[in-house]
Amino acid sequence: MDIRYSANQRDVKRYTTQELRDEFLITGIYQPDQVTCTYSHVDRMVVFGCMPVHESVPLNKGIDPWKSFGTHYILERREIGIFNIGGAGKVTADGKEYALGYKDCLYLTKGNKEVSFTSDDPEHPAKFYMVSAPAHCSYENRLITMKEANHRPLGSKEQCNERVINQFIHPDVLKTCQLSMGMTELKSGSVWNTMPCHTHERRMEIYTYFEVPEGQVVFHMMGEPTQTRHIVMKNEEAVISPSWSIHAGCGTSNYTFIWAMGGENQEFDDMDNLKPTDLQ
Repeated sequence: MDIRYSANQRDVKRYTTQELRDEFLITGIYQPDQVTCTYSHVDRMVVFGCMPVHESVPLNKGIDPWKSFGTHYILERREIGIFNIGGAGKVTADGKEYALGYKDCLYLTKGNKEVSFTSDDPEHPAKFYMVSAPAHCSYENRLITMKEANHRPLGSKEQCNERVINQFIHPDVLKTCQLSMGMTELKSGSVWNTMPCHTHERRMEIYTYFEVPEGQVVFHMMGEPTQTRHIVMKNEEAVISPSWSIHAGCGTSNYTFIWAMGGENQEFDDMDNLKPTDLQ
């Protein structure tokens, strides 16, 4: 498990490029038949990755739940959102099997003891991207396909930010304790996401960028509005965004990203909006 401790905005002003990357960037998420795990002390959110190839891979592979979480199993006091951004695969939770195609999402509530992952075709393995948040109550497991998500078109061609926000784990779709997740798809010719940008003091966020074409990158914008920084990101990498930081991006091509939020509330309008001219 890779542990990331909280960083405050005063210190981040003095970070080098490498220090920013070490603190906030998550790489190497998908390793054959392994589970990767990054624990952020920002709202105690955890990023998991799993790419099953030749075997069924349990969520706790290589992870001691008691040492890492102080619980008997990982989801004893946690909920988790799971997206598949690879080939077709399956997630089995306490004996029930869920088939996930490309861009499908599965929500697992607190209390699922045994979770495992398989791919339908080892030549085209599934890639399960997961974010977990602490939970104090249980709801229901649910598979959400792209068709069942809540779709919100946003932006314009003129501002190079025409996109569709697909809300999966969201109060308008299903109940959760605190976790919210969705997927934003940029239209061809658009490169900006979450612009105009904002902060939300009561919630943190984690992004993962994918469908970034070979040889292209995304400049992820972060930092205080008057102290902006950037992290250059490649395909299938993730980045931690503390509550005090803006979170936006500009790519050398269009791309797709998954966002995950956790914190004090789930009110999506509870944000501090910023004009592009406010940024420095």
